[in-house]
Amino acid sequence: MRYDLVIFDNDGVLVDSEPLSNRLLAEYLTELGHPTSFEDSIRDYMGSAMHRVHEVVLERTGQSLPGDFDDVFHQRVFAGFERELEPVPGVVAVLEKLVADGVPYCVASSGSHERIRVGHRTTGLDRWFGEGLVFSSQDVGRGKPAPDLFLHAAERMGVAPDRCAVVEDSPLGVRAGLAAGMDVYGYTAMTPAGKLAGARGYFSDMGELLDLLS
Repeated sequence: MRYDLVIFDNDGVLVDSEPLSNRLLAEYLTELGHPTSFEDSIRDYMGSAMHRVHEVVLERTGQSLPGDFDDVFHQRVFAGFERELEPVPGVVAVLEKLVADGVPYCVASSGSHERIRVGHRTTGLDRWFGEGLVFSSQDVGRGKPAPDLFLHAAERMGVAPDRCAVVEDSPLGVRAGLAAGMDVYGYTAMTPAGKLAGARGYFSDMGELLDLLS
């Protein structure tokens, strides 16, 4: 293993939540009078913190989203998680191998701590991510594409940024990892490699990731 720490994004990399959450986000924004397709949501919001949704809508329409927008959206997402959320295929095998090889890892997500924990409990991934291994944009105030979250995770884990590998599936996440001075590996199950420019390597199947990291 060429790295001292592997930092995973959460949504779309550990838990297969991106199709569900972006469908629900598009539906909710459309209900509120901001017509949004699933494809629009993927393009504009995938991998970002909630504050970006507010900022983009305000910039485009001059209107603020309701004060309870985040709470209502998360209620819908959590209900959807309970119905249908699954871990990303192959990710458990990757985690098993990292543990067996003694390679430290963590998760750094634009989602809230509650969203991360709900998703992990639902999919059984909570056994792999105990206290001290979960970092959220809530911890730093600025979400991706700012590098703050990845730098915070590396600092807390005691590893220099240039010894970290980031596993991401969104353009915003790749930009954040690169800005943090880390090697980034792009997971292309939902996002074409061309939209993850700058990544050191690309993979469409979790079974390929360990070879890239090695």
